[in-house]
Amino acid sequence: MAIGDYESTATSLEGEENLIAAAEHIVKALGSNKNFTKDVKKILADLGSQLSTMATIEDNMVEGKKSGIEEQLSVVEEKIMSWESDDSMIWDSGPDEVSEYLSAVDGARKLTERLENRCLSSQEEKDLLCRAHDVLQMAMQRLEDEFKHVLVHHRQPFEPEPMSFRSSEDDAVEEGSIVSFGDESVEESALRDSISRNSEEFIVDLVRPDVISDLKCIANLMFSSNYDHECRQAYILVRKDALDECLFNLEIEKLSIEDVLKMEWGTLNSKIKRWVRAMKVFVRPYLVSEKWLCDQTFSELGSSNSVCFVEAAKAPMLQLLNFAEAISIGSHQPERLVRILDMYEVLADLLLDINALFSDEAGSSIRIEYQEVLKRLADTVRVTFLEFENAIATNASTSPFAGGGVHHLTKYVMNYIGLLADYNETLNLLLKNHDGAAATSLSPDTSPATGEESITKDFSDSCSPMALHLQSLTSVLEANLDEKSKLYRDASLQHFFLMNNIYYMAQKVKNSELRLIFGDKWIRKHNWKFQQHAMSYERATWSSILSLLKDESNSSSGSTSRTVLRERLRSFYVAFDEVYKTQTAWLITDVQLREDLRISTSLKVIQAYRTFVGRQMQHIGEKHIRYNAEELQDYLLDLFEGSQKSLHNPNRR
Repeated sequence: MAIGDYESTATSLEGEENLIAAAEHIVKALGSNKNFTKDVKKILADLGSQLSTMATIEDNMVEGKKSGIEEQLSVVEEKIMSWESDDSMIWDSGPDEVSEYLSAVDGARKLTERLENRCLSSQEEKDLLCRAHDVLQMAMQRLEDEFKHVLVHHRQPFEPEPMSFRSSEDDAVEEGSIVSFGDESVEESALRDSISRNSEEFIVDLVRPDVISDLKCIANLMFSSNYDHECRQAYILVRKDALDECLFNLEIEKLSIEDVLKMEWGTLNSKIKRWVRAMKVFVRPYLVSEKWLCDQTFSELGSSNSVCFVEAAKAPMLQLLNFAEAISIGSHQPERLVRILDMYEVLADLLLDINALFSDEAGSSIRIEYQEVLKRLADTVRVTFLEFENAIATNASTSPFAGGGVHHLTKYVMNYIGLLADYNETLNLLLKNHDGAAATSLSPDTSPATGEESITKDFSDSCSPMALHLQSLTSVLEANLDEKSKLYRDASLQHFFLMNNIYYMAQKVKNSELRLIFGDKWIRKHNWKFQQHAMSYERATWSSILSLLKDESNSSSGSTSRTVLRERLRSFYVAFDEVYKTQTAWLITDVQLREDLRISTSLKVIQAYRTFVGRQMQHIGEKHIRYNAEELQDYLLDLFEGSQKSLHNPNRR
C-alpha cells in the first residue's frame, strides 16, 4: 500500500467511527425527551434500528479493521525504516521526501493513539500496539536528530557590529603613564571605555529564516507524540552550545570566583573591559534574538518556549554574573572604582531587557540573581568611593616633594575625579542616600585653612550628592597637601607648593565638565586661595630682600653712608643670587601660572631695584653695580623651570 492509499483508508475508517459516535450521541440526547410526536418517535425508531444494524456490522468487521490497521502500520513502518540505514539527512533530501516522511510519522502517531484508545484483549492486539510504539519511537529519534541538524547546519554567523565606546580623556594625563599615589606607584587611567547606551534593540537571524517552519513542524509533531521532553532537550543542547560559542567569540573565559580574586589588577582591568562589552552584546542583541527564535519554534506549544530559552541561557548568564559577583566581593582599591561603575552601568542599562527576557516563573532565578549582583555592585561602588577618600586622607609622605610642583597625589585625585564626571547621573543615584557622609567626613580641625567655612556652607542644600562627595574628596586632598607642605623648611616653598597644587585643582575643575558639578563659587574660592599663597610666597621670598633697597631718607651722608649703601646692595646681590640658584630648581608646569608669577615678581623687584640704583648711584658708584635692571629681569625669567642654575658674569666684579 502506498502512503497516499494509507491516508485515504485511514481517513475513511476515522470518518465511519466519527459518524457512529455522533449518532449514538444524538440517540441519547433525544431519548431523554419523552414528549415526542408520533413522527419523531418513528424516526428515532428507524435510526435506532439502523444503528443497531451498523453496530452488528462493525462487530463483524473488527477482524477486518485489525488487519487494516496492521496494513497501515506496515506502510508507515516501511517508510520510517527506510531511513534507518541511511546516513544522509532527510531535510537535505528535498521537500517532497520531507513531506512523505512527516506524513508517515504522523500516521504512526495516529495509529498508536487509535490502538491505545481501544480495549485490547488479545495478545495479538497488544503486540500490534507494542510494534506501533517501536515504530513511533524510532521516528521520534530520527526527528530529534533531524531537529538538531536543522538547528546546527542552518545557523547564521553572528557578527556583532562594532560597539561605540565613549571616552573621557584628561589632557594632563599621558597614556600609559605611571604616577605615584603617595609612596606607591599606581596605573593612571587616561581613557575610559564605556559601552554606548544609545544602541537600539534589534533582532538578528540566528538560523536561516526559511527553516523556522521546519523547526516548528518537527517540534509540533514531537510534542503531539508525547516526545516533548526529548524535543526540548535537543533544542536546549544545541542552543546552549551556540550561546557558549558566542561568549567564547566575545573573549569571555570560564573563571571561578577564586580565579578572579587572585588576578593582578592589570589583567583584571582588561577582563572587565571585555566583560562590559560582552554583556551588552550578549543580552542585546544576542539573547533578544535567541528568545525570538525560541518563541517562533515553540509558539504553539504553551510555555515550552520560555522553558527552553531559560534552560539554554541559564549557564552562560550565570557565568557572566559570577564574574560580576567576584568583582563585587574583591578589593576596593581606588583604581577599580571606574571599572566597577562601568559594570554597574551596563547591568543597570540592561535591567529592563533582563526582566522582559526572564519575565515568567521559569526565569525568576536568573532575574533575581541579576538584581542581587546589581545591588552588590552598587554597594561596592559606595564602599570603594569611601575607600578612595580614606586613601587620600591617609596618604603620608616622609620627605618634601622635590621642586614644590604639583604632587602626584594631586594629579591622581583630580584626574580621577575628572573621570568620575562621566558617571554623574549614576553616582548621584548611588550616593543619594549617603549625602550626609560628605558633610561630616571632615572635622573642623582638619580644614586646610584656619577659619575656613565648613564644607556644608560651600555648597547650597540643593547641591547634588555627587557634588557633595567630590567636594569632600577635594577638601580631604587639600588637608593632606597642607600637611605635606609642612615638610618644607622654607616658608616660601610651603606657599609655592600649595599655590601650585591648588591652582592645578582649580584649573582641572574650571576647564572640564567638573565645572557643572562643583560650580563657579568653588572655582572662585580656590582661585582666591592660590592667589593668597602666591602673595604669601612673594612676601616670604622677597620682602626681606627688597627691604635692603628701601630709601632711608634720614641716613647720614658721607663715607659711612656710602659704605652702608654699598653693603646693602652687595647683600641684595648675594640674596638674589641665592634665590636664583634655589628657585630655578622650583617648578611651575603651568605656563600661564609661571608667567603670571614671574611678571608679578618682576614688577616688584625691578621697580625697587631701578629706584634704588637711580637714587643712590652717585653714592654707590657704577663699579659696584653688578647687574642692570634688564639683566635682572632676564634672570627672573629663568625661575620656576625645574632646572637649577647659578649666576655668573665674568664681566662684572
